[in-house]
Amino acid sequence: MTREQRKREHIQHALSTGQSRATGFDDINIVHQSLPNIALNDLSIQTKIGELTLSSPIFINAMTGGGGRETEKINESLAIAARELGLAMAVGSQMSAIKNPVERQTFRVVRQMNPKGIIWANIGSEATVEQAKAAVEMLEADALQIHLNVIQELAMPEGDRDFSGAYERIQIMAESLPVPVIVKETGFGLSKEAVNQLSATPLAAVDVGGFGGTNFAAIENARRNKALTYFNSWGISTAASIVEARQTAPKHLHVIASGGIQHSLDVLKALILGADAVGMAGFLLKILLQEGFDSLLTEITELHEDLKMMMCALGTTSIEELHRVPVVIKGDTYHWLDVRGFEPAHLSRRS
Repeated sequence: MTREQRKREHIQHALSTGQSRATGFDDINIVHQSLPNIALNDLSIQTKIGELTLSSPIFINAMTGGGGRETEKINESLAIAARELGLAMAVGSQMSAIKNPVERQTFRVVRQMNPKGIIWANIGSEATVEQAKAAVEMLEADALQIHLNVIQELAMPEGDRDFSGAYERIQIMAESLPVPVIVKETGFGLSKEAVNQLSATPLAAVDVGGFGGTNFAAIENARRNKALTYFNSWGISTAASIVEARQTAPKHLHVIASGGIQHSLDVLKALILGADAVGMAGFLLKILLQEGFDSLLTEITELHEDLKMMMCALGTTSIEELHRVPVVIKGDTYHWLDVRGFEPAHLSRRS
């Protein structure tokens, strides 16, 4: 099977396997504010990732590309949505286009449709500096995502088995690239140990890519003769991973939440737990492919409206103020954070 065929197959499996809703967000209860003392027009949802200012904390996260005309059409529609609504957008891994020039248009269409937008390139940690620079140049990108997908590669029948030197390559890319660099997990969560290690490199942000969304282990297992079922439930939930990342990372290192985020309340909780921005992928892809482009625009518009309504109810005028909203954490997420030494009860007493 070619890399291009595999890209198209991933889309179909992503839609059929769905999202598990094991993100941990259902364990997060927000403490109500009876006296918000602000007006809806007082608040701003602007945020920063590295040197980039985003008009919204919600962005279209890495999904696809490199799978021929089918993935080109998807990226075209997503780029138009990003342009119309002022969102940042990341593309899927560009390695296929670096190795096969025929596939480059499936990515370039994003910049063509959104010439003034904020676009993030994407490459794996196996890439060289030259390949990373090629990915950025291909899109005239404003930032680069370096994705970590060890579990997917191990579960993939034709996947990589050698991950040595990844940290050193990330460090060199972060030092050499002319744009901000973001390291992103792909569905299994970043631990405090990983974030602590990455904090020693000049990254702009880490994207936790937590467990509970599109499960690439399950997708690859669906393609195997002998499934590695032990990987299907492997990982750190998105909610727990946000806390691990935010409480470990130095203040200058921004935290991005992604992994199974499905509605505005998930977005709000992710921001309250410490995220500076929130990436949505599988949920938006499903709406686009099953309900159409207009439904996608409506959904994202309503996400923004709902987020602002809830921020007003909490008396918060900015993303930074959301980081101080008290929450009560229960269930598996409380237990995880407690035994990992993060004192979840502290989050219920802040103001």
